[in-house]
Amino acid sequence: MNLKSEISERAKASQKLIEESLKENLEKIILASQKIASAIKAGNKLLIFGNGGSAAQAQHLSAEFVNRMVMERKPLPSIALSTDTSILTSIGNDRGFDEIFTIQLKALAKKGDIVLGISTSGNSPNVIKALKLAGEMSLYRIGLAGALGSRIGEFCELCLWTDSKSTPRIQEAHLVMGHIICELVDLILFGEKPDEKA
Repeated sequence: MNLKSEISERAKASQKLIEESLKENLEKIILASQKIASAIKAGNKLLIFGNGGSAAQAQHLSAEFVNRMVMERKPLPSIALSTDTSILTSIGNDRGFDEIFTIQLKALAKKGDIVLGISTSGNSPNVIKALKLAGEMSLYRIGLAGALGSRIGEFCELCLWTDSKSTPRIQEAHLVMGHIICELVDLILFGEKPDEKA
């Protein structure tokens, strides 16, 4: 086994999928950024959720909004629904794992908020259940998914697809798209440099 070759193959596959995903989702990335920026400007927030690596992505992206991405600016309201172990385990134990995001949405979300559901398979039952509930609550729903044409698309106003069956490559593409959305939101809200009063 040539490990150097293995590294090169994976790097090339990642780069190729990222480039394809950005090209295919270009207009959707812009629209997602505009929707999130508009919601935040109106005093609303972003709620992000997913499982496993997608839970980590939710936490990562939420941190970029709340703290900062690149520019110095005021904190932006975002909550990752995968972070509070007491909430997650109590809901999982009392009501079932499929409810860990829906119960939090009922408690935390209000009309005008944006939800971002992340699923590499595009079929995660608890993510889909939360997106379905978000629709009933009149929340704007964005999906970040692998597996083109998977179920998640039925429950989103806007779904950014990464057409692959490789979980690590999908997650790499999701992170790049998520980072770009964060940066675009900053640019929409603050321009090249944030206002000094921000």
